[in-house]
Amino acid sequence: MKILSIQSAVAYGHVGNSAAVFPLQRIGVEVLPVYTVNFSNHTGYGAWRGPLISPDDVREVIRGIEDRGVFGEIDVVLSGYQGGEGIGDVILDAVARVKAANPSAVYACDPVMGNARSGCFVAPAIPILLRERVVPAADIITPNQFELGFLTGTEPDSIESTLASVDAVRATGPRTVLVTSVERPDAEEGTIEMLVVDDTGAWIVQTPRLPMKANGSGDVTAALFTAHYRRTGDAADALARTTSSVFDLLQTTLDSGSRELKLVESQEAYAHPRMQFTVRQVR
Repeated sequence: MKILSIQSAVAYGHVGNSAAVFPLQRIGVEVLPVYTVNFSNHTGYGAWRGPLISPDDVREVIRGIEDRGVFGEIDVVLSGYQGGEGIGDVILDAVARVKAANPSAVYACDPVMGNARSGCFVAPAIPILLRERVVPAADIITPNQFELGFLTGTEPDSIESTLASVDAVRATGPRTVLVTSVERPDAEEGTIEMLVVDDTGAWIVQTPRLPMKANGSGDVTAALFTAHYRRTGDAADALARTTSSVFDLLQTTLDSGSRELKLVESQEAYAHPRMQFTVRQVR
């Protein structure tokens, strides 16, 4: 499997491609990383150095890959944090070119905007761009519950309302939706859930909620789920494998006391997930 991954990159720590590439490689995926920013560290520190990469420069890198004649071998285009406003057009152009070369290729979009605790942390034009142009072109999307609400103009806060919001966003284009953080008042205390819906059904998985904030964990989740799902076509299995791997990554990080993901130290969790959580069909 080959994935063209168009995301941010940092030198210190693990977010964007700096979070997604190694876990994908560890499960046997060939990754072609294209950077949208090249920062010293993620912006959660409040200070960072390095450039946003211009849309023209990102486009040139992608065109250079196309010149090598490999677009026909690419199975997935994966995108995450987009940086500047013009990157969306570059990504959509890349998706169209890859699909022209390989009609079986899919586009997986992690519509990064923000979260319920921090609100939006991207440029004001990005959420609108994602909702109106990028998400409708995607085959797979991996929003958190906050992002799902923005995409659909809803406030999902239960399994039923989250499923209704997923149905609304699926009607705009993407057939497979992974909601990476389902929070609801009636859930068991100290837990959090993930939900996936595709044409064959809907499944949810519950894990303990770990007392930490882990920048980059969503990027790992989107990457692993996309790869597993593309490989097998089984949404429930992809959800179970991804949940197992990401939980153990987070537990290892928490136990270490590190602010940054222990990405390398957790590599066995990607290659050989323990499958310790039960996936339940809800529709």
